[in-house]
Amino acid sequence: MEKVKESKKEKITRPIVKVGISIGDVNGIGPEVVMKALSDNRILLDCTPVIYASSKVFSFHKKQMNFEDFNFNSCKSIEDINDNKINVINIWEDELNIELGKATADGGKYAFESLEKATQDLASGKIDVLVTAPINKDAMGKSGFKFPGHTEYLADMSGEEDALMLMVTDSLRVGLVTSHIPIKEVSSAITLDKVFDKIIAFSNSLKKDFGIARPKIAVLGLNPHAGENGKMGVEENESIHPAIEKAKNEGVLAFGSYPADGFFGSDARSKFDGILSMYHDQGLSAFKALSFDEGVNFTAGLPIVRTSPDHGTAYDIVGKNVASGASMRNAIYMAIDTYRNHVEEKEASANYLEISPKKDFRRER
Repeated sequence: MEKVKESKKEKITRPIVKVGISIGDVNGIGPEVVMKALSDNRILLDCTPVIYASSKVFSFHKKQMNFEDFNFNSCKSIEDINDNKINVINIWEDELNIELGKATADGGKYAFESLEKATQDLASGKIDVLVTAPINKDAMGKSGFKFPGHTEYLADMSGEEDALMLMVTDSLRVGLVTSHIPIKEVSSAITLDKVFDKIIAFSNSLKKDFGIARPKIAVLGLNPHAGENGKMGVEENESIHPAIEKAKNEGVLAFGSYPADGFFGSDARSKFDGILSMYHDQGLSAFKALSFDEGVNFTAGLPIVRTSPDHGTAYDIVGKNVASGASMRNAIYMAIDTYRNHVEEKEASANYLEISPKKDFRRER
């Protein structure tokens, strides 16, 4: 029974999580929102931040914004970090070509190298979670980055065919069946199997990552009025509704399809734990109208934990010290909470009452 007592004591002590942060586009607001998110030292009670960039990036942005409230431990590798401080790993030693508010090949190169190094340390277990600052897809493309975004890159690195992109606040979770593809390709991408797989992945994430035992998922239609029984499109009848029924047969609480405009315009969203939309702007336009600067981009369906703020590089306001750090801060705390949920789940499923085959308990009666 002694082992049981030890396990309970361990569960009370919450782990200090090593949070890796890729810096994103150095020409955008990534460095600014990282500094603001970490400016309150109380965050060090929950995590050890590890930023993949260079001291020169922060010196430049601090001077540009006259922002002095950011101190850090400068180090060469993950082995040199200090658990009680904000750490910046210098992955570039050369002088940086920073051009604020511009999508440049250098900006894309720095962002890509930061992401690669952070991903390597995540894969090797040197950091626990990954939080990614915003990138510019045009700049990343100039650097040889061949993915539509972080979600697809991390899915490929993890050996997963298709990750699930979620946008999350305390009261709203929106998932996407399709994400970074042109509108003209959305209809052909909405297949029964794809919608079903996303429903299942969403349900699993709500259970594992967010601790919801019996999640209810609302599934949106693709067409106006959710197709109106085939009068405005056939995707609902041919793919979406059959996928919902198939998910129900698997024990998933999936409902719909619902017309997106009426659904987001009413209080119906408050009755569900998650909302599955068919394409990027259908879900994200509503989400950002309701929760901009507070939401978190969460990648579900991967063996790792990755979050990011719900905004982009914001070239138009970079260097003006007006960007909010709230979404980045929320992304960091959501990564911490999710990691702890995973740790607690593993502890709960472990067998603490290990019985030694050498001991005969019947003789002790």
